[in-house]
Amino acid sequence: MIENVRFKLNGNPVEVSVDSDRMLLWVLRTDLGLTGTKYGCGESLCGACTVLVNDEAVRSCTTTVKEIRGKEVITIEGLAGNGRLHPLQEAFAAYDALQCGYCTPGMILNAYALLRKNPRPSRAQIIEGMNDNLCRCGAHERIIQAIAAAAERMGGTRDAG
Repeated sequence: MIENVRFKLNGNPVEVSVDSDRMLLWVLRTDLGLTGTKYGCGESLCGACTVLVNDEAVRSCTTTVKEIRGKEVITIEGLAGNGRLHPLQEAFAAYDALQCGYCTPGMILNAYALLRKNPRPSRAQIIEGMNDNLCRCGAHERIIQAIAAAAERMGGTRDAG
């Protein structure tokens, strides 16, 4: 059923007129042109489609747009602020925590949600928290290092820069 769905996207109010059962992934990519959110498995298993909904990591490939009505959605495009990359984005670049980069947006947003819940995670907690985001290129060790470095830099705050 076509409905008007309002939500906040990357800090800005948005209203879309779409089938409310349409997956958020396709609304973001196709209707709103935010292609940083990637399609991976389509079954909520790989994490490439991860976005933040009210600061929680959510798989957009299995989240309908009606489920985000009235909520705040942040995509990789909205994580940076004031012309500066977020510390997680900087750390991923500094630690070369990517190869092909396809899974990187989902990794960064999942790591953001992890650090919101646990600002000073141990290595084991980082590994456990990132376990459901898959990287086929083999950058796992550098991803763990980048998240640990970002946590240290952020000092337990949400958006330290």
